[in-house]
Amino acid sequence: MSSDGTSFAVKGCEVRYYGPHQTIAGRITGVVRVQIEEHFMGNTSRYHLDLKVKADVGAVDTPTVRTALLTHAAHQLNRLKARHSDTLPVAAE
Repeated sequence: MSSDGTSFAVKGCEVRYYGPHQTIAGRITGVVRVQIEEHFMGNTSRYHLDLKVKADVGAVDTPTVRTALLTHAAHQLNRLKARHSDTLPVAAE
């Protein structure tokens, strides 16, 4: 937990569905559902995010596709977490 009493944690994720892109050959698109738990000012919130994901993997087996889609979701979550946890500058008194 950070010093200001806020935290943002990923509690779980799953690939909901995926399939080939309609126009781009070799691209797979899908949705990954992520469970988030957030603590802010003494309150705890739990919610789901559905992330649209994609991977340019060509013709590969199912575990490789799932890994690629989860990797893209992890990249999106890392960017979200970085924006969420950035502290704003405080004016000098």
